Amino acid sequence: MKKLVASLMLAAACSVAPLTASAQNWPERPITMIVPFSAGGPTDTVARLVAEAMGRDLGQQVIVENVGGAGGTVGAGRVAAAEADGYTLLLHHIGMATSATLYRKLPYDPLGSFEYVGLVTEVPMTIIATPGFPAEDLQGLISYVKENADDVTYANAGIGAASHLCGMLFMSEIDTQLTTVPYQGTGPAMTDLLGGQVDFMCDQTTNTTSQIQAGAVKAYAVTSAERLDQLPDLPTTAEGGLGSMQFGIWHGIYAPKGTDAAIVDRLSQSLQLALKDQNVVDRFASLATTAEPQENATPAALKAKVESEIARWKPLIEAAGVYAD
Repeated sequence: MKKLVASLMLAAACSVAPLTASAQNWPERPITMIVPFSAGGPTDTVARLVAEAMGRDLGQQVIVENVGGAGGTVGAGRVAAAEADGYTLLLHHIGMATSATLYRKLPYDPLGSFEYVGLVTEVPMTIIATPGFPAEDLQGLISYVKENADDVTYANAGIGAASHLCGMLFMSEIDTQLTTVPYQGTGPAMTDLLGGQVDFMCDQTTNTTSQIQAGAVKAYAVTSAERLDQLPDLPTTAEGGLGSMQFGIWHGIYAPKGTDAAIVDRLSQSLQLALKDQNVVDRFASLATTAEPQENATPAALKAKVESEIARWKPLIEAAGVYAD
């Protein structure tokens, strides 16, 4: 019996040893950070800034790979199914939480298929229109679209995208349904907005700040609590009478479920350092956003955010009755 117990203990120790050794030596090769949206979009911009800084700290390149489709669920599903060795990560936005209701059949569980690394940033949204749009301020925009609901077109980057969620919230707040024009990514949507093929949209400051500063679009409001230093003349939604539209598009980093706790902790530490990197701080500032504080770049903070945002968006999506599947 003693020999049997000893053998079992030895086998258990051997089964744990490779995992411990792997965690101690990690990373030994480049890491892939999957962004579930197209290259050049706002979430991609955030990912590339953070990936570069984390790579310097980890001593291995963090390669951003764009795996778009189905509102971010294709890329998220790939990470959920990936080997839990610390070499495949996911940088996703608020869609991680809203997909739990938007999609009635998901290939993963937003709360059960991932390890949480930490929050990255929360980006405000801006409401913008094609340059020749007749409304001059947010109240004028609201009045115009309500009076011309059958003719006004709202662009978004596809179901589940930040622009889709913002538009859903806007239409709910003004109690008016508009004709929506979904695109395969933010780039094509912005191109058609600039060209006047669609009337207006709502998107992250990481994608719209330069267009607003250049006067290429007509801007109506920002969804932050206060005006932004980069766009001081742009009123908040609260100033325009839509105080309940105060929100941002938060981003977080995830690893496949079962990733060693030591690796997750190391990733979280690296993220915290990356968010203090001067290039990241400066570039975020130029895009009218800021890095999350250290206490939010943690597994616990990200998990709590996902849980609270699922609860927040579930009734709104169900009330709209528009699902992605």
